[in-house]
Amino acid sequence: QSQADRAGLFDTIVIYNEKLGREQTIRLVTTLRQDALKGLISKESPVGKALLGRQVGDRVQVEVSPELKYWVEIRAIEKGRDDESLEISSY
Repeated sequence: QSQADRAGLFDTIVIYNEKLGREQTIRLVTTLRQDALKGLISKESPVGKALLGRQVGDRVQVEVSPELKYWVEIRAIEKGRDDESLEISSY
């Protein structure tokens, strides 16, 4: 399998969240660009770390904390690139 099939930075990923029982679409971004309300998830976040390098069909565990863990299944990956259209979050 090539890297092209694996989830990476700026990719849009459709996951099925088993805890919520529904699909979610997220985009992996750098920490500066994260905006959870827009589905922009940092690669450093628990979800981002769980998804990076994985591929469609993978079932991965997201560990938010030792007490809070849940499973997601990767349903689709759309390759992306840093298109500079994403705003950098202001703090």
